[in-house]
Amino acid sequence: MNTEANAPITGAEILVRCLAEEGVEHVFGYPGGAVLYIYDAIFKQDKFQHVLVRHEQAAIHAADAYSRCSQKVGVALVTSGPGVTNAVTGLSTAYMDSIPMVVISGQVPSHAIGQDAFQECDTVGITRPVVKHNFLVKDVKDLAETVKKAFFIARTGRPGPVLVDIPKDISMHKAPYSYPKEIEMRSYKPVDKGHSGQIRKAVQLLLQAERPMIYTGGGVILANASPELNKLVDKLGFPVTNTLMGLGAYRASDEKFVGMPGMHGTYEANMAMQNCDVLIAIGARFDDRVIGNPKHFATNPRKIIHVDIDPSSISKRVKVDIPIVGNVKDVLVEFLAQLDASEQKPNPAVSNWWKQINEWRGKDCLKYSGSDLVIKPQDVVEKLWQVTGGDAYVTSDVGQHQMWAAQYYKFDKPRRWINSGGLGTMGVGLPYAMGVQMANPDATVACITGEGSIQMNIQELATCKQYHLTPKIILLNNRFLGMVRQWQQIDYGSRYSESYMDSLPDFEKLAEAYGHVGMRIEKPGDVENALKDAFRMKDKLVFMNFITDQSENVWPMVKAGKGLSEMLLGSEDL
Repeated sequence: MNTEANAPITGAEILVRCLAEEGVEHVFGYPGGAVLYIYDAIFKQDKFQHVLVRHEQAAIHAADAYSRCSQKVGVALVTSGPGVTNAVTGLSTAYMDSIPMVVISGQVPSHAIGQDAFQECDTVGITRPVVKHNFLVKDVKDLAETVKKAFFIARTGRPGPVLVDIPKDISMHKAPYSYPKEIEMRSYKPVDKGHSGQIRKAVQLLLQAERPMIYTGGGVILANASPELNKLVDKLGFPVTNTLMGLGAYRASDEKFVGMPGMHGTYEANMAMQNCDVLIAIGARFDDRVIGNPKHFATNPRKIIHVDIDPSSISKRVKVDIPIVGNVKDVLVEFLAQLDASEQKPNPAVSNWWKQINEWRGKDCLKYSGSDLVIKPQDVVEKLWQVTGGDAYVTSDVGQHQMWAAQYYKFDKPRRWINSGGLGTMGVGLPYAMGVQMANPDATVACITGEGSIQMNIQELATCKQYHLTPKIILLNNRFLGMVRQWQQIDYGSRYSESYMDSLPDFEKLAEAYGHVGMRIEKPGDVENALKDAFRMKDKLVFMNFITDQSENVWPMVKAGKGLSEMLLGSEDL
């Protein structure tokens, strides 16, 4: 690489230097013709490590998880055409969950764009709906500033993935290198501080509430505001619920945590959400899986405070009374300051509210029937929590196993629960585990998955072998696409159309073929010892195939179109 001051260098070398200046330590990617100059520049540098995945979708998922579990911007690199189209699912997954990422894509040479060239696609057009922003670099002189903008946009405001499309000739052309220290964008100025007057109103409303409820989402974790949230909840003594994306924002081991809300949330969380008189939503968006039917949700009058960095999320699905636009951490700092300055104390009537909540809690809605004959999936997750001391990074795929993981693994820390919430993408679990372990090499990492999901990116077992990644894979194998089967049982007259997995591989031998350890566990009495044995093998990827009860369903459940208080608590409610 040319190191003379201000001497022109190639676009590929410029890109590599820009990534180094941003503090990038890992890039997940897969090479192809349009990015070979970039890969050549990567070969010549030593500032960051490139991780060769086996499919572009996995590169994006791994970079996504790398960001979710750390406070860094994930970076991925793909080639043009099919490289980009393979990346779209990962981009959409990150976009739905507001994950800061920068994805570099190769493009055919500038003169060939629009000519149906080999491996050409309209990257900007295809990815526009699933990224926060995207760029097509048309001049090598603009490349460094474009990369700076990409990282700035990705990590500020409501975070999200940003794509930079680089034609092959731009990566070959030369220009002097200059990376801007700061960036100013006239059309993009996110707000951080919340309005003090609105916060004052919200504080007064909360302190007057007889039946308050604190509802928090992934925005708390993205803003690194978990310490402030814990202080706020502990100071007020109010009940709190974390959404699927917000688990760990408030510690699950505390009595004030009433569980997850929504479609598969706890009875007490849903009833409290429905019957509170003041609801404060912090970094959450009232999505359909949380509040159920909005008309039903609106039947009980309540005052709603909504804190969010994104003004377009406020009153989008539910009309709110006190909107507060700002970064969650900044807003909570102001909240705490105003609470400290106030002489008013929370309404003593809250004690009666707690009595009602504890009455709802008495239903013990997560209780399940044990068995000496067949492994219950809930038991595997509970034993995983015990064996890991509740301190593992847990990734999941999507389906019943995801919900059991969310319900039965008690997360006390943020950024430990890594899953696809908004898009619900099967196949993320293993690449997520890879990204997490790259960011936290010495951490305990567990991937909870199903036999349908794991096969969507199982080729990444090869990536794990190459880079000595050692997550423990917990396969809850019920030989069904479990969540599909559950819906078919409840809503489609038990007509199990294409949900039974009729031909499964020998997962233990498959894991061994990739150079890992395979285990098959069929007896309930063997679950705990199998987990202990696996986690003792710190230097091995262990693939645990737990043969579980085929008929087990996820309860509670709010059916589509129903309200939060119309829960099914078990098969007896069908």
